Amino acid sequence: MTAAAARLDEGLAELDRSDLRRTRRTLDSPQAAHVTLAGRTLANFSGNDYLGLANHPRLKDAAHRALDEWGVGAGASPLVSGHSRLHAEAEQRFARFAGLPRALLFGSGYAANLGILATLAGRDAEIFSDALNHACLIDGARLSRAGVSRYAHADVADLEARLRASRAAVRIIATDAVFSMDGDLAPVARLVDLAERYDAWLVLDDAHGIGVAGATGRGSLEHWGVRSPRIVYMATLGKALGGYGAFVAGEARVVEWLVQRARTYIYSTALPPMLAAVAIEAITLLEEDRGLVAALRSRIARFHAACRAEGIEPPASSTAIQPLVVGSAARAVAASQALAERGFFVPAMRPPTVPEGTSRLRVSLTAAHSDEDIDGLARSIAAVLAR
Repeated sequence: MTAAAARLDEGLAELDRSDLRRTRRTLDSPQAAHVTLAGRTLANFSGNDYLGLANHPRLKDAAHRALDEWGVGAGASPLVSGHSRLHAEAEQRFARFAGLPRALLFGSGYAANLGILATLAGRDAEIFSDALNHACLIDGARLSRAGVSRYAHADVADLEARLRASRAAVRIIATDAVFSMDGDLAPVARLVDLAERYDAWLVLDDAHGIGVAGATGRGSLEHWGVRSPRIVYMATLGKALGGYGAFVAGEARVVEWLVQRARTYIYSTALPPMLAAVAIEAITLLEEDRGLVAALRSRIARFHAACRAEGIEPPASSTAIQPLVVGSAARAVAASQALAERGFFVPAMRPPTVPEGTSRLRVSLTAAHSDEDIDGLARSIAAVLAR
């Protein structure tokens, strides 16, 4: 055994001792409100399929049609020959949906955020990053070679003080719009105001807001009623919109600069055309069926009411993400396992995904859950936490 290999073994052993080793679970069914896992059917409160579209018949039909017409792979990067009519149509549809001038299709939200920050920033830039930002924003800031200033979570006063003190040639505020572990909202309207007053870009990651926030599910820009040429807006397709990939939208010059300089776009094979077709269909479905967003909101209200009925203080979140902080990693893992025994798939979120001492059950609600699913979950949570 070499020293290098022994180091890995010790690292894995330490994860085990700390209850921090992650385990992949192999589903034997599609994503849905109920899934099959290890031969058992569980009510699924683990994923980000907030509108129940991941296995929707219309999205599957769109994928089949695109496969028949376009085949499987794009075959090349977008700037070589991988950019199809379907990709172009998806970008145009999303730009209209989000109310922004132009959009660009990326392989994933992670690649999109890395591309945005590395392209807009450089050594003469300073990135102002919310303390609870997702890993892709953190890594994008690191890779950009810019200076990074981490401001207290959603603290506008702290952010403004840092902006006021900055002497950087380029300033970038980077934040989740809906935070993935707490379900809370960034103060987007006030961030837009700061971006305009301090000559900064506002990079807004709406992975968990698109399809969920706003009166018609168009995301956090609709929720806050904001528009600004300062906004560089990223939204994923793999959560509420049921597919895979991500869009970046904003002013035409910003998107063109990303086309020319974003390495995660230029040097990646384009998404399979069928995923562009799925994105188009998801947007169409969301525009046509206002009941999807209304159903999700009714499930959120139902969960809060069910928690109160069981003597549990419901999370403060108004989004599909409903965290129940239990403290230690060991307690979170034990609670998750106990819920699985009762027929509910709820993951335990532990460091480094969340801060030390704030391990939690992350309940993800979807429009496809029934009242019985939600009431049963609340009863089971009460019983498990009481132990």
